[in-house]
Amino acid sequence: MNADRFHVPGSALKIRHAAPDKREWGRCVAQVQWRGPMSRILVLWACALLGLAAGGPLGWAQDGSPLEVEVTDPYLELHTGPGRVYPVFHVVERGGRVQILKRRTDWFKVRVPAGRFAGREGWVDRKQMARTLVGAGMPLPLREPGREDFQSRHWEMGVVGSDFEGASAIAFYGARSFSANLSVELSLAQVLGEFSDSLLAGAGVVMQPFPHWRASPFFTLGTGVIDTNARKTVVEVRDSTDQVSHVGVGWRVHLGRRFLFRGEYRNYVIFTSRDDNKEIDEWRTGFAFFL
Repeated sequence: MNADRFHVPGSALKIRHAAPDKREWGRCVAQVQWRGPMSRILVLWACALLGLAAGGPLGWAQDGSPLEVEVTDPYLELHTGPGRVYPVFHVVERGGRVQILKRRTDWFKVRVPAGRFAGREGWVDRKQMARTLVGAGMPLPLREPGREDFQSRHWEMGVVGSDFEGASAIAFYGARSFSANLSVELSLAQVLGEFSDSLLAGAGVVMQPFPHWRASPFFTLGTGVIDTNARKTVVEVRDSTDQVSHVGVGWRVHLGRRFLFRGEYRNYVIFTSRDDNKEIDEWRTGFAFFL
């Protein structure tokens, strides 16, 4: 896993992304009841994306242990959860130290490393953490993701909703960038039609000619497989598995931090077992995050 490194006099910091909390993953899956195996695949993928989006940077010292910082405020307030709605249950006085365990948006999970309350863990907001000190009395570096990170991103994951030739569809996708202009994308979509339901799995190449623009156009070319299951009450629609190809054009808009908006038009050609290939127009919009 790649780590961003900060050079601070008297200290070396490494930042890496937190793994999704296993308990939260379990709650995410358990709270949604799905009947079909195709939908279960979609919800598991969605929970994985939510878990990755929720995790943030972890601070580590050079020897691999959690990074310790010194409190400079009169009190560092530890909340029971990552938000103002969670009550303060413990405070660390000025001069005390805490270890950084992980980050979620503007909240940091910390642990008291020593003393009477050693091992106690809680959540601290970003404003207070920004006033803590690392080695040599330097403030903790908390650079927020920005335009430079958007332009140099390596991974992108998101969810989009679409109109698939009159049918409703939801898709989850992941992309790996190999340069500022070129990336490869994998997607899985559930299409809910009036007479049939379909699962569409695809892979494609995405070309972005102006990656430095905040609202950046892109073009996509890809292929995939669509598995269609007819409703039992309809006799004129048959179950089928067909190859598809698509071309598309769209826009990515950087919303701030690690989030972006995506709008796209795609034209599909479904290569059916019959002689009459079918064309489908799809309009999709959604949101994503990048790493």
